[in-house]
Amino acid sequence: MDIRRFLSEQAVEFESLPHRETFTASRLADVVHEPGDYVAKTVVLKADGEYILAVLPASHDLAMSLARSEIGCQELELASEEELGPLFPDCEIGAVPPFGSLYGMATWVDSRLTEDDHIVFEGQSHEDAIRMSYASFEAIEAPIVADLSYHP
Repeated sequence: MDIRRFLSEQAVEFESLPHRETFTASRLADVVHEPGDYVAKTVVLKADGEYILAVLPASHDLAMSLARSEIGCQELELASEEELGPLFPDCEIGAVPPFGSLYGMATWVDSRLTEDDHIVFEGQSHEDAIRMSYASFEAIEAPIVADLSYHP
């Protein structure tokens, strides 16, 4: 599903931000002139074999042991690039929006993102981002909030 169409159907305000190609959330923050704390990077994880999304600020790194504890699983690992294509057929590899519900997955969001008035995230490609209020994101997705990251 096209993320813009999905957001429009949800009747939320958002802004599309076309930009030059980027492959990391921190680089996306640079090109759209947003602090890394406001740019959400989506990490696909396997928690005890089940795919989930972890959404954290671009300025932070995933804390695997902390995330494993917060999620309450025995095994936690990053999904491989080979696994991403079939899971997200409407997205470029690595450009997954933070809406696990669209793909039958739970969405876990780092508590630091809940402090922001808005978030910016990849819009299914490496050349388009979306800016929307965090409150709207939370209302649509109802993510599980937990401490998942650390600032390096």
